[in-house]
Amino acid sequence: MAPQSRLVVHEDGEITKIEFLDRNILEEASIQQIGDEIGALIDNATNPKLLISFENVEHLSSAALGTLITINNKIRQKGGQLRLANIDKQIYEVFVITKLNKLFQIHANNEKALKSFK
Repeated sequence: MAPQSRLVVHEDGEITKIEFLDRNILEEASIQQIGDEIGALIDNATNPKLLISFENVEHLSSAALGTLITINNKIRQKGGQLRLANIDKQIYEVFVITKLNKLFQIHANNEKALKSFK
């Protein structure tokens, strides 16, 4: 039996909105599963447009950041777009320290992120 999804996925026109069920994304197994689930969404899309909301997330491990980079690369290979939104201030600090805030398009909220898609 497949493990229960760690994600809430909504289709909003051509944009796929993803939210996390977990407040803490720290465990290797969960991160692997999240990566696989999002990877499958990208594989099934012709021109993937993903918005990942971190609304309820309080902690992210470095492995989770690595998975985000992989997801970003996959989307770019397909000519798609990725937006991140609602990132907690403490988590955002990590994005700044690791310079990932330059790699990802990060928005204050879902509405701003949705408007940024071309």
